[in-house]
Amino acid sequence: MLIQLFERAALLLISLFFMTRVPKFKETLQKDSHSSTELMMITLIFCAFALFGTYSGIEVEGSIVNIRIIAIMSGGILFGPWVGIVTGIVSGIHRYLIDIGGVTSVPCLITSILAGIVSGYIHMKVKKSSRWIMGIIAGMLCEILTMILILIMAEPFELGLEIVSKIAFPMILGQVSIGLIVLMIASVEGEKERIAAEQAKLALDIANKTLPYFRSINTASLHTICTIIKNDIHADAVAITDTKDVLAYVGFGEEKYQEGQAIISELTKETIRSGKITIRNNIADHHTPQIHCLLMIPLEERGVVTGTLKIYYRKANTITYTLQTLAIGLAQIISTLMEVSRVEQIKEAANKAELKALQTKINPHFLFNALNAIASTTRRNPEKARELIHNLSGYMRYNLEVGEDLIDIQIALQQVRDYIEIEQARFGSRLQVEYYIEDIHIKLPSLLIQPLVENAVVHGILKRKGPGLIEISVKDIGDKIRISVRDSGIGIKQEVIDNLYSGEVPSKQIGLSNVHQRVKLIYGTGLVIKRLEPGTEVYFDMTKETK
Repeated sequence: MLIQLFERAALLLISLFFMTRVPKFKETLQKDSHSSTELMMITLIFCAFALFGTYSGIEVEGSIVNIRIIAIMSGGILFGPWVGIVTGIVSGIHRYLIDIGGVTSVPCLITSILAGIVSGYIHMKVKKSSRWIMGIIAGMLCEILTMILILIMAEPFELGLEIVSKIAFPMILGQVSIGLIVLMIASVEGEKERIAAEQAKLALDIANKTLPYFRSINTASLHTICTIIKNDIHADAVAITDTKDVLAYVGFGEEKYQEGQAIISELTKETIRSGKITIRNNIADHHTPQIHCLLMIPLEERGVVTGTLKIYYRKANTITYTLQTLAIGLAQIISTLMEVSRVEQIKEAANKAELKALQTKINPHFLFNALNAIASTTRRNPEKARELIHNLSGYMRYNLEVGEDLIDIQIALQQVRDYIEIEQARFGSRLQVEYYIEDIHIKLPSLLIQPLVENAVVHGILKRKGPGLIEISVKDIGDKIRISVRDSGIGIKQEVIDNLYSGEVPSKQIGLSNVHQRVKLIYGTGLVIKRLEPGTEVYFDMTKETK
């Protein structure tokens, strides 16, 4: 009898095994939560298994040795109270109705419903790794309860005792099959972790491939990003939109779309409005008739929908749960990369604006004083006045014309000399400058040296009484070039140095801060500032590869 019971349980096990090979059912098993439609389908399946258990049972003295409890417990443990309780009620009532007045009909009705309740409790309260053993124990306890109820309710008692003596051992031991079923389904669920790992790897591979194109988002880069996604997930078409226009479309039907074309799909508009994923596994009214599957995920930045990622397939029912999970992860990565790219573009624009402001910033007092110095020199030394005019025009032209490209260090030093000549014309012997320039030809970003020299003059030498000395040096120190500006002025305050390194620089010191941040960004380390007795030294090192 026990062998026959295991044979029937084996049929149930084999049926479930083949069902797990069906992609749709397997996909349902791997979900963490199920829709009401899916739960209804699963409940019908386990109700059928429970009824099969009853009908395939072995008759013994008016009793039926069967696998009904195995089906009920398995369904409830695997899929929750809804499946367990409904299966228990349906199969219990069925068992009662086919044998009304039978010796075991009422006990079987009671324990069937109880098994559904207990299985649902195990699903909710017991961790997954322990459910199989708890299922076996609970199934055995339910069958023990059945035997006790048969003994209590049977008339005469001897008949109940005879039935229990024959069926108790196989019915109780047969509950081992619950553990086998739960473990088998758990192994299918375990595949979810492997699939998730593969999805994560694929999403990261796509992210790595597309990352360079997010550094500057434009039509061409988005087109390339869509191409990479399309090829890697084997889609027929992929598109990216913002909230109003199609930004890029690649793949089947591409000729119907133009970058910058207004969104015409109501589904897209609804996805943007709702912020919810749209799935159409057999769409019939798409404006490209050959397209039958559509997966649309909103792209979000800071919780606000900024566009959509759209994935198309020509074959119906291609959008599986696995593909949905991958696409959602991919959309989250794209949203993050687009947000980072946008922040970087804003930051770059701000830096350019700041540099441009620095380039075009000609202190009115400096210009006024320079013109006064030239005017007064004209009477005493016309030749010197002409040189100063040349210096001033060179200084102004440099400020107004330099761009973002690297410039030769000799050009940068010429601006410094023009500036120094004008200041020396104003202050005479108060300002002494010495140059220690080695024969070095290297390119560097504009406006790195002159702001340091100006800072030394204005905040160093001119703040003290008597003459002061500025030393400007460009030296080869091995694998690097060191550019240094040293002055004998009043010296920089430690507070200013601390603020500069922490990024908390007042607006009036923006020139020094700009140089520090740019040097740090380009060469890895920013300005080095040393307090001297007297004065200050500021220097930075450039790698020789930047040529």
